[in-house]
Amino acid sequence: MAIEVAKVVLKHVQDAAGLEERIVAGQFSADEVVAVIGKTEGNGGVNDFTRILADNAFRAALARHGKRSAEQIRAVPMVWSGGCDGVITPHATVFARNGTPGPASKPRLVIGTAVSPEILPEDIGRPAMVEKVAEGVRRAMRDAGIDSTADVHYVQTKTPLLTIDAVRDAASRGHRVACEVHDSMGVSNGTTALGIAVALGEVSMPNAAQICKDLSLYSSVASCSSGVELDAAQIVLLGNRAGAGGRYRIGHSVMKDAIDIDGIYAAITNAGLALPARPRAEDLKDRLVNCFIKCEADPRGELRGRRQIMLDDSDVHHHRHSKAAVGGVAAAAIGDPAVFVSVDAMHQGPQGGGPVIAIVDVGE
Repeated sequence: MAIEVAKVVLKHVQDAAGLEERIVAGQFSADEVVAVIGKTEGNGGVNDFTRILADNAFRAALARHGKRSAEQIRAVPMVWSGGCDGVITPHATVFARNGTPGPASKPRLVIGTAVSPEILPEDIGRPAMVEKVAEGVRRAMRDAGIDSTADVHYVQTKTPLLTIDAVRDAASRGHRVACEVHDSMGVSNGTTALGIAVALGEVSMPNAAQICKDLSLYSSVASCSSGVELDAAQIVLLGNRAGAGGRYRIGHSVMKDAIDIDGIYAAITNAGLALPARPRAEDLKDRLVNCFIKCEADPRGELRGRRQIMLDDSDVHHHRHSKAAVGGVAAAAIGDPAVFVSVDAMHQGPQGGGPVIAIVDVGE
């Protein structure tokens, strides 16, 4: 079935009115919604409860307007990334199946979802988690009907991180965890990205010493988030498939560093939108649905040969520096501050850069 995509803004953290407006207008029904990827306005940290508030609001809207059971609605993947530093506008991108026919010979957007086997606290940062995520990604590919890894352009995940209770649980079973609680968000994201890279053949299976250490290993399509609200990898995989129907295509590239605006336009071009040699936001002609970007402070503390201080700043965490900086670059590139920018990009794109994914309306 064809995929319909809509970007809606959040006027407050529990605002699902934009979703409801699209349902009432008939763009898709509540029961056709298969995934949501969004940005909320919290601190983006371990205790960012805005993700849960937004999640509850969107699931309640699906219940009000649809006929699915509470259990079926709970199974809809919703990946919420906290923190709208700088100019980033809280928003969500909604994906729905609508059955609209399209050119049978042309690749169009498809989506597959999966949930990995349970990820135990002691798995985080270790090969066991890489293997479990890779298994889930392969199942998501099958769910999307994609045979070739070259047709996969975006894998968005949400995975568990450590809490004090999780550390105690591991200890009660005779296991030690691989990192501290406050390091576990980045470690969970990085380990997940390696699982995606392994599943898609971007890297070979890493050994334990390489996980979150050998940063030359990365995925160009991974966007990984983590939170306290789940105990497995929730996987949303997007790509193109001939005969899928619909009017949307997806593509990807990488930003080589935090100000690589050309990387953003390269992803849009890869998705199928022709652009001039030196593009500007107005050249997109409202055909871009959204961009999804991962970023982080370059661990080498430099940007194009210039010294950077975000890793030394004791007042503002480097996550907030990098997210705000890349969010500004992305907003300028596409002419819209409602852009998905997420941090903790370990093993997601090159050091100091990150994957860029674009979804465009090809107008057919």
